[in-house]
Amino acid sequence: MEQHMSIDQSQAPELRVRKWIGHDGNAIAPLVLSDIGTGPKILFAFQHWCPGCHLHGFPTLQKLHRALSPRDVGFAVIQTVFEGADENTFETLRVNQRKYDLPLAFGHDEPPTGQTLPTFMEDYRTRGTPWFTVIDANGRIIVSDFHLDADTLIADLSQA
Repeated sequence: MEQHMSIDQSQAPELRVRKWIGHDGNAIAPLVLSDIGTGPKILFAFQHWCPGCHLHGFPTLQKLHRALSPRDVGFAVIQTVFEGADENTFETLRVNQRKYDLPLAFGHDEPPTGQTLPTFMEDYRTRGTPWFTVIDANGRIIVSDFHLDADTLIADLSQA
């Protein structure tokens, strides 16, 4: 890819996020990667109180979802609660799902007891929010970064 982003190329770890809502806002069983589809996947990590998530992250996600969901690209959104647990709550998942009109599964990932980082941040080595992780159809992480060039990614995944 021609993007200037950190490229990992490692196998994507299985998700360990325990709390999820489905596209309709109702609680669902924890997702695993195969639930997100068999093709490429885009995972978006956010926090409700994160200004950059609302200014850049969610608008980028909306653009990607509009362009790529018809092309069998799977999506999931994960609130990584590494700070601000009083404001970044499970209830805010549905608030953001509705606000951005994203009929996607949203997960809520708090650190396991005795740990400081949520499972997604630990497993995928993310460094904050907003964070985009793109996994190719072979299960390899091809993008993992704060910023994402949506137009380039749309072009790249549209050719696949």
